[in-house]
Amino acid sequence: MALQYYDLVLGGIIASVATGALVGALTSVSSLVAIVAACGVAAGLIGHAIFVGPVEGVEDLSKEVERVGPVELSD
Repeated sequence: MALQYYDLVLGGIIASVATGALVGALTSVSSLVAIVAACGVAAGLIGHAIFVGPVEGVEDLSKEVERVGPVELSD
């Protein structure tokens, strides 16, 4: 099973917060500062995943629509 884009994003979030905790625990940097900075990195990853994402063009979106199928709308 290959890693997908969003799997890497989730791993990046976990890794950034864990790195912040380790930096706060093992160096003279305040834990609060280290974790806030790491959460800033995590927020950047989340923002990229939400607003940029792996979509390369309109063709990618049409494949998703075809997979889901038609949607019946009632009045």
